[in-house]
Amino acid sequence: MTHRQILEALSGLLLGMFVAILSSTVVSNALPTIIVDLHASETTYTWVITAALLATTVSTPIWGKLADLMSKKLLVQAGLVVYVIGSAIAGLSQNPGMLIAARVVQGLGAGGLTALAQVIMAVMIAPRERGRYSGYLGAVFALATIGGPLIGGVIVDTSWLGWRWCFYVGVPFAVIALVVLQKTLHLPTRTREVKVDWIGAALIAASASLLLVWVSFAGNKYDWLSWQTAAMVGGTIVLALLFLLVESRAAEPIVPLRLFRNRTMSLAVVASLLVGVAMFGATTFLSQYFQLARGETPTMAGVMTLPMILGLAVSSTVAGQIITRTGRWKVFLVIGGLFLTAGFALMGTLRFDTAYWQVAIYMVFLGIGVGTTMQNLVLAVQNQVRPSELGAASSVVAFFRTLGGAIGVAAIGAVLASRITGYLEEGLARLGVHSTPGGGSLPKISTLPAPVREVVESSYGHGIGDVFLYSAPCALIALIVILLVKEVPLRTAHTEQATAEAPAPVRSPVPHGRHAHNGDRGPLPQRVRREPQPVPSAVMLEAADHLAQLTPGGSIRGFIRNGEGVPVPYANLTLIDLRGHQLSRATAQAGGRYDLWTPGSGTFVLIASAAEHEPQVATLVVGDQPLDFDLTLTSSGGLAGTVRDRNGVPVPDAMVILTDLRGEVVVSCTTGADGGFSFTGTAAGTYTLAVSATGHRPAALPVEVGSGQNRQDVELLPGARLRGTVRVKGGGPLLDARVTLLDPAGNVVGTATTGEDGEYGFADLANGQYTVIATGYPPVADTVNLTGEDAHDMWLGHLA
Repeated sequence: MTHRQILEALSGLLLGMFVAILSSTVVSNALPTIIVDLHASETTYTWVITAALLATTVSTPIWGKLADLMSKKLLVQAGLVVYVIGSAIAGLSQNPGMLIAARVVQGLGAGGLTALAQVIMAVMIAPRERGRYSGYLGAVFALATIGGPLIGGVIVDTSWLGWRWCFYVGVPFAVIALVVLQKTLHLPTRTREVKVDWIGAALIAASASLLLVWVSFAGNKYDWLSWQTAAMVGGTIVLALLFLLVESRAAEPIVPLRLFRNRTMSLAVVASLLVGVAMFGATTFLSQYFQLARGETPTMAGVMTLPMILGLAVSSTVAGQIITRTGRWKVFLVIGGLFLTAGFALMGTLRFDTAYWQVAIYMVFLGIGVGTTMQNLVLAVQNQVRPSELGAASSVVAFFRTLGGAIGVAAIGAVLASRITGYLEEGLARLGVHSTPGGGSLPKISTLPAPVREVVESSYGHGIGDVFLYSAPCALIALIVILLVKEVPLRTAHTEQATAEAPAPVRSPVPHGRHAHNGDRGPLPQRVRREPQPVPSAVMLEAADHLAQLTPGGSIRGFIRNGEGVPVPYANLTLIDLRGHQLSRATAQAGGRYDLWTPGSGTFVLIASAAEHEPQVATLVVGDQPLDFDLTLTSSGGLAGTVRDRNGVPVPDAMVILTDLRGEVVVSCTTGADGGFSFTGTAAGTYTLAVSATGHRPAALPVEVGSGQNRQDVELLPGARLRGTVRVKGGGPLLDARVTLLDPAGNVVGTATTGEDGEYGFADLANGQYTVIATGYPPVADTVNLTGEDAHDMWLGHLA
């Protein structure tokens, strides 16, 4: 796809992302007003945010798994519809409970939009180019984050609108996104049975929810060390263990545990969790800082966060462009970790009277840190998984990021409430006041007496500064984890080989046609027909497994599937050592399962091949335990067609040549009596098909070869020829005469120099009128009308 086509396809998706981000940012500056209007407490403030994050968290893996099984376009549209429903309910909320429930529905829709955005980008764009478009995604994130607080602040400050319009404002954008997606997003739909692991989804939702409930109420409703803590933490651990057990046995797990065998995947998940804790947990309370610690209006609170958003927008866009040009991404993750850690540490010094220029610099640091880590952690993972697992892998990273955010908001919200209460009691005690203003609810700063107002502002400024300081260690640990990630240069194209340690796939044998040639190196040997492999019986397979158990050594086992996830039966597997010596062989069962014996632990090379598929090779390290390793064989393609002339008559013995993008000949053949040609076993990709035949003009056209049989017919136009002899008047043929052929517009079509016989010739001409000029003596020009193969002699003489 061209850059323009990709942008058109992504336009609706980016608009959907704008809607998802707007749903949270537009509310951030309005929440203090909303909570006061609904007579809610500080805990409700935290849960309004946490509820949406929790719903996003638990739904993200489900959206990601569904993206691997069904239409991604339909799913992202469904996410938009769910978001619209949640927004409508939130706008009608009459009490805190109804608002929190509506935020859950909004979070379900936003989870689909955020998870599917990265998945769809990964399907359309190769990893090397993806950094560029991730920058656009970061820019949209920045735009929504900039516009959200400003829009929310203006809505709250406009009396005839009110805070309820903070939820309604995203609905028009969502409707527009639905229409744009329907017109511009066109993705191939995978057709296989959908199997969603609902038990796993329920267990992970219950585990995450119980953990968040404990974090939210610990230290407030009960002590951190109490029987409630023991019950909730114990329940969370039991539910998590049950989830792992279910996932290890599920046919289509919500979170494929095999993904965590990849080191980059595991480290990126840990880093995303910590970045989520720091990013969501601390930045969520910025609006409280500007409104309650500095006394600003909601609109001004949005304006004052611009430095952080600009830092995010610029850093994500610039980093994306550089990553696309260089293919290197780890340096930006490290830079982001450094800025994130420094930003949180500096924000930990916040007080209600801190100079704004200092706060602005600190926020720029935070913006750069978020902009260079959030998207690039997903990019690093997508670069090392199979395309069939992009949805699951991307959603797992997003899941742990939002889970970290939900934990961070809940935990830091509880800590913030405790710190603010302590600071308020200390400050009011100095004034001789022994009750908290507002009775536990968020106070209206403007209604408080000046001395009490200063105490409240100081308490909120100091408390919010503390939560930033407490978030800094999370960012520091994330930086350490990022340093452990091994950088693998971004792929320049999609590939089914997922492991970074594996060498490049073995190139398939050069396909053949009717008469195949290998460039200028002569004809290729004809492919030998492979006889079908005998189907192993159940008794033979059982005996082989039993023999492998009795023989000292290890084993490699797994499944062989094609690009669509369908098992490839009876694939041949060969295991060799690093010196190239064959160690063992096996044949996959009808269901694609294989079990290969190894002589012990060590490093080995596994080769897999099957009829009508591209072979694959991988380097594996086998330990004391059996190694589970799945392989994906890409279906090889074929190209067939018929060469005809302008009248539809087949052209026999035409030379057909297929070249790759570098111009190297991949395969060639000649057409049969029916004008047909056929290539098989061709790797999927873009090629140039060139055809030439006697009496016709040659033709060349680009062709796309995919899996299965592809067809491309070719039409050859008739080719005219002009030949003749240049003679001297009264003499014989003229040597070294210069002959030039011009078209009716005066353009030079070709030139020729006569030999000793005085002959010249031009081929591959279109029928029509030409001017032929002969020089050597005084020039002579004639007009000729070509209708096929014509002869035209010319006579030259000396000037009189």
